[in-house]
Amino acid sequence: MHPLQSEGWANARKQMGIETVWMDEYLMTIHKLPFNYKIGYLPRSKMPPKKTLDKLYDYGKKNNLIFIKIEPYVENIKLTQTPSLQTSPHPLFPAWTQILDLNKTEDELLKSFYPKTRYNIRLATKKGVVVKEEFDDNGFDKFIKLYFETTKRQKYFGHDYNYHRTVWNNLKDKTAHILIAYFNNIPLAAYELWYQDGIIYYVYGGTSDKHRNLMASNLLMWEAIKLGKKLGAKKFDMWGSLSPNYDLTDPWSGFTRFKEGYSTKFTEFIGSYDLIINKELYHLYNLIHTMREQYLKLRSLFLL
Repeated sequence: MHPLQSEGWANARKQMGIETVWMDEYLMTIHKLPFNYKIGYLPRSKMPPKKTLDKLYDYGKKNNLIFIKIEPYVENIKLTQTPSLQTSPHPLFPAWTQILDLNKTEDELLKSFYPKTRYNIRLATKKGVVVKEEFDDNGFDKFIKLYFETTKRQKYFGHDYNYHRTVWNNLKDKTAHILIAYFNNIPLAAYELWYQDGIIYYVYGGTSDKHRNLMASNLLMWEAIKLGKKLGAKKFDMWGSLSPNYDLTDPWSGFTRFKEGYSTKFTEFIGSYDLIINKELYHLYNLIHTMREQYLKLRSLFLL
């Protein structure tokens, strides 16, 4: 089971004021729109069978849902589309990720990394960078400070503090882990990682603009991999990537190349699908959504 299909995630969303519905074994969140219309979202589940899709459709009809977005945690397969189930024009998750097989020894993993990645790990260690797992709210506060520094520096929109704190509060005891890389007790980089059912996920990260020559992030990722093995993970999901043969000018190319340095496997998922319930309003929603995305891109250009 993916963490986004867990009771912890359901509790976090309810505390944010978002309605949750369990349909068979699938968790769906309900998101309000003006005029009492709503959207359903089924994140990172298995692909629902037809009987569950029929139940979801019936629920949507009775509860004023325009559509239900379904983004299964399923590797790429051919899926039969119907008039009601169509490829989404506005996916929330990227179609690709990178996955590292952890069924190797630490020595075997380290030897498989790209030479530059191994060099940077050794450099960070030699220069005195140390990585610690933080279990308390003080660790979370250090992580979130670096996270927001990064969103500001790289000019992208992340969730706000209350969102992240609510998620941490609900997942920290069973699922969420925070690792922080320090130099002379100064936090340089931090990750929030989730572990569940044999898979560790790199979900959020943040870095400082100080001491960037110390390559703290490379050592931090190596320690995250070792933490995954310690927890019993068989896979490390890097939580999003460009596809192979990516464009080096793409804004995502930097972190795609960074993850690739750990000898990961590019993995394509089945994609994002919309279960359309109100066809007319669905087309209107997509038009408005496209206009909003264009506005946010323009706005990001003028962020200081």
